[in-house]
Amino acid sequence: MKIGVLGSGTVGRTLAGKLSSLGHDVTIGTRDVDSLMARTDPDQMGNPPFAEWKESFPDIAVDTFEVAAQGELLVNATSGGATLEALKLAGAANLSGKVLIDVANPLDFSRGFPPSLSVCNTDSLAEQIQREFPEAKVVKSLNTMTAAMVDPGAVAGGDHDVFVSGNDQSAKDQVRALLESFGWINVLHLGGLETARGVEMWLPLWLSLMGPMGGAMFNLKLVKA
Repeated sequence: MKIGVLGSGTVGRTLAGKLSSLGHDVTIGTRDVDSLMARTDPDQMGNPPFAEWKESFPDIAVDTFEVAAQGELLVNATSGGATLEALKLAGAANLSGKVLIDVANPLDFSRGFPPSLSVCNTDSLAEQIQREFPEAKVVKSLNTMTAAMVDPGAVAGGDHDVFVSGNDQSAKDQVRALLESFGWINVLHLGGLETARGVEMWLPLWLSLMGPMGGAMFNLKLVKA
């Protein structure tokens, strides 16, 4: 499958690498290809320059956000605050009719750590995307954990939960199949896209838990009586 991953940061790289390893034709979309490839310093997360990372993934192409035109399935791995602008650059016509997996979170670090959310309670970033691009099939998933989301077996042998929210059942089914190809066992369909509000609001707590948990390799496991 041709998949466009919008975003060249940690999450975008992680997802692109995994998807490529599974045999998909993957292209990473970014705002300015030349600028991205010319960087020589680590990014804000301490990751190596993109060009250095790219050497390990020669099969992954790099293009502008307009790569959305070529992708059969798209992943939004941009920073939440930049998501709507990035998707506008991708082009509404290029998103039309396509499944768009939204992995971003509307985190606002303007007042320091832990962050607040730029949208919450009665709305979500995923819903904003759907309203802005009504012909896209937005599915919220994989936003509740570390970028190791592509290797669920690394936490509790894979016995933990990933959530899926969306208005289009066929799109959610397609995302579920993709998640299962990653190795996910427990995929919970929460319902319509309004349920993305809850999973986005989990993120400030998740970030605060990284200290007590000694890192980011943890996730939710739901149990019932």
